[in-house]
Amino acid sequence: MNVNTADSVSLSAGLGYAQVLIDNRGLRIRYAPHRYERREKSLKVGLDWVMSGRVRGGRAGICWLAMAMVRGLAVLVLGVCAAAAAGQATTGSGAFETHASQGFPVVSVVDAATIAGREVQLDKGGKLLPWPMAEDTGFSYSDYFLSQWTIDWDQYQRQRLQYLYCCFDFDRTTYEMTPDKNWANSTGYLRAMSEGFVERLYPYTGDARTVEYLENFFDYEMAHGLTPSDYAYASVPYASGNPGSVKYTGWSSHGEDFIEPHVVGEDGYAYLRLYEMTGKTKYLREAILCAEALVKNFKKGDAANSPWPYRCHGKDGNLKDGKGMFPFSANMVEPIMLFDELIRLKQGDVAAYARVRAGAWDWLMKYPMQNNVWVGYFEDVPGSMEDMNNVIPLELARYLLLHPEKDPLWREHARALMEWVKTTPRWPKYLVHGALVTTEQGSGGKDFCCNLPGECCDSHSARLASVEAFYFAATGDVAYKESAYRTYNWVTYWQGLPGKAHAPFSNQWWFTDEFADGPRRMMDAFWAVPEWAPRDESHLLGSSSVVTKMRYGAGSVTWSTFDAESSDVLRLNFLPETVSVGGRVVARVRNVGELKGDGYWFDEATRVMRVVHASSRDVDVEGEGPAVPRVITFDDPHLAAGTTLVGQYPSGVVDWGEGAWAIAAPGGKFGTFNLKLVKAEGGEFSFYAPRVFAGIDVYNGGEKDASVTWASDGMSVVTVVVKPEELRRVRTGWVVATSKVKVTVVGGESLRFDNLAWGLP
Repeated sequence: MNVNTADSVSLSAGLGYAQVLIDNRGLRIRYAPHRYERREKSLKVGLDWVMSGRVRGGRAGICWLAMAMVRGLAVLVLGVCAAAAAGQATTGSGAFETHASQGFPVVSVVDAATIAGREVQLDKGGKLLPWPMAEDTGFSYSDYFLSQWTIDWDQYQRQRLQYLYCCFDFDRTTYEMTPDKNWANSTGYLRAMSEGFVERLYPYTGDARTVEYLENFFDYEMAHGLTPSDYAYASVPYASGNPGSVKYTGWSSHGEDFIEPHVVGEDGYAYLRLYEMTGKTKYLREAILCAEALVKNFKKGDAANSPWPYRCHGKDGNLKDGKGMFPFSANMVEPIMLFDELIRLKQGDVAAYARVRAGAWDWLMKYPMQNNVWVGYFEDVPGSMEDMNNVIPLELARYLLLHPEKDPLWREHARALMEWVKTTPRWPKYLVHGALVTTEQGSGGKDFCCNLPGECCDSHSARLASVEAFYFAATGDVAYKESAYRTYNWVTYWQGLPGKAHAPFSNQWWFTDEFADGPRRMMDAFWAVPEWAPRDESHLLGSSSVVTKMRYGAGSVTWSTFDAESSDVLRLNFLPETVSVGGRVVARVRNVGELKGDGYWFDEATRVMRVVHASSRDVDVEGEGPAVPRVITFDDPHLAAGTTLVGQYPSGVVDWGEGAWAIAAPGGKFGTFNLKLVKAEGGEFSFYAPRVFAGIDVYNGGEKDASVTWASDGMSVVTVVVKPEELRRVRTGWVVATSKVKVTVVGGESLRFDNLAWGLP
């Protein structure tokens, strides 16, 4: 770090933004709360002189600042390195520079021992591997988004906090959630992100509950969160609501009764995709209403005014009477996506959509694409031409990579957008054991969001990794694949509820970031790089069309798409014998580049399959393979930590007896609620009706090896040894139904169990 006599380092860590300066006036600390600060906080500042790295000369060297939250009190721990004359300091394994006009380095090395309070796992070269199974990318990546879905579904069955609140914190003993009752409810954003998550999750799992969850969530908005029908922006979703309010009309801190037109486009596109998913025309009608409002209020725009404002009053479109109203948002890609899809489907006023779409695209290419003023996305920040964010440029890059026909310069533009995000001085980035981690937004050395170095932000880093993975898929540039892989690995450490972590945003865990946006972008990994998906399971990983029906069976995958013409990607755990489209067997091609019409390509080494079809929506893949188990997660819904199981859980599936098993809080390598033995030597459980016990995940949090044995009448005995801190996915290989399973444990005082897999006889 090059340090002059008036240099500074700035960091944002949960409670806000802090800047440390050392100059001829001595050491000074400036603190300003960032966008997540909601109330005055008392600061207890402790100074600790800590040598971090190597110091050579220099009148002053400045090491990283850390912040920790303790029950509402902020304790600042300042690393301040002093030296004798002007010079240079380096931290960790890499050097970085800072300048008086830039309060933080653009990219710095933060090779921490933990991420989200979880011990890092590294390869032989010191590069970051995924969590919790370093050796199994597919398990770790899927465990991330399946854990987040587990929490979404648990909430849907219990508190439904995501309907009324933006975010929550949780007790670090019970892991029960407490909603944030002070901050903006992210209503329209969350639904759009949730649709994107479920659009990928349903075909991956075949779990119809995902669609049930999504429909109910959107139906609530239609009943409680649309503008009146006589407004200039008529019958469109509000972007936010007051915390705890049943009705959404915008967050009062910005004004009253306002909307965000770019979110009208984003949420409108989600309604349209939900229509494609379900066939229910009420969602199509809402998407058309969103498009009509955007057409009605479109303006040409200029350098200071976007075609639609960032925020305005829904009644008449004015920007008065509200401190949050603002004329500029660069987020044109969301309305463009809505227009594109309606035009493709020939729904609504297609001619008007095409005209307005062209105007929005021309403005986007003329201004933000040239001057990189990527402002105006988040529902809770004031309007500003300085506070840039990564969401808009990266979502635009993703759009270009998935729709290259829309822009002849798609490759150049996508690469430029990625590189801008990775190099802009607007907010800091961190290299964490080779993984590039990006924070959310910033104004260029004055303020940025959020948290300790290398401890934010999982959704935004997942977005960066997603775009890099798609860029590799589109161009073959392996450098982007490697970069995406390392960043995705970092994201996996945030799955579930990491009890030792500093919350990504102050004391707020966001339903948008952690439970919708991050998971959907993690799922992009498998679509872009299918060999990253689990190697011992069958999954549909991506499709150019919305998937409307999905079924997995033993050596069988069957699905239907909204469009007859589609390109679909899978990874299988069996060898396909026949592939049928519309009931007609189609041919296999030798080279993936030969795919056209109806046909498929399959690679035996990776078991990746690509299917194209144009004559029918219905596809069936058949072969010889294992049965697909069902899974008990112990979050469906979860019982309180420490609850001793008595009888059935879940109802009608497993009987746990009385006093042998108890619910355990998230911990170790389980990010969600799990199961423990009351007595360390073992226990037993019975199926309500005979079922096939396929296996279970086991984690050993102790300091010595633990041996676990499963036995049942007529079955081969299964014994595994689980090493300290090891997570194992155990599969019994049993194919015959049984009634009772006995579990015997040696040295298993710290064993935990989760994801019990079972099947029908």
